[in-house]
Amino acid sequence: MGLEVLEVQRQTAGRELIVLVRIDRLDEQPVTMEDLTKASRAAEAEFDRVDPIEGEYRLEFESPGGKRPLLRGRHFERMLGLRARVRGEGHSFTAPIRAVDGDQVTFEVNGELVTVTAGRVQANLAEFPDRHR
Repeated sequence: MGLEVLEVQRQTAGRELIVLVRIDRLDEQPVTMEDLTKASRAAEAEFDRVDPIEGEYRLEFESPGGKRPLLRGRHFERMLGLRARVRGEGHSFTAPIRAVDGDQVTFEVNGELVTVTAGRVQANLAEFPDRHR
């Protein structure tokens, strides 16, 4: 299908349980409505077969959007120069991504360079890019 699951969240809206699945394309092109439809249909069939969640829920799919999770070095590399919100490995900051070397990601935090390991921190894009990346 050429898609990857970036994250799955359980949310509630009133009494309704929502399972939100954020996906991205492996070819790094923008996620289309067709992609969302294909992913939704495939997941619905699998969820019906396995029944992983007790009770009623609504399954929703969306593209990464402005709060894109940054999980691997390549995710950070695509957003080089943009600000990311980072938590973990003893750090908590929002700063521009300055360099990426494999899974080592360097940020400029208050004039100092700080390097963390992708996958060991929770990171999300903190600003929306001016073009697709």
